[in-house]
Amino acid sequence: MATDIQTILKLTVPVIVQVGRRRLPMDDVLALGPGAILELPKASEEDLELLVNNKVVGKGTAVKVGENFGIRITSVGSPIERVRALGKDGV
Repeated sequence: MATDIQTILKLTVPVIVQVGRRRLPMDDVLALGPGAILELPKASEEDLELLVNNKVVGKGTAVKVGENFGIRITSVGSPIERVRALGKDGV
């Protein structure tokens, strides 16, 4: 049994940091091009969402790490909530 848990803990999963979300009509999507600016309905000082399996598992703020962007975690769900996010449909 311990071997099964160790195998699961070594799995890699996609982690997404979501800045914002917006719905657009298809003709607006097709009109997007280099230099276009897409305004998001979120204030710049609001927390970013941390998603695993498209489920929110935490929140944080944007930080600069050298020449890259990162996220400083400000809150995170319990281990049980994070494991549930990995399941099918978050179950």
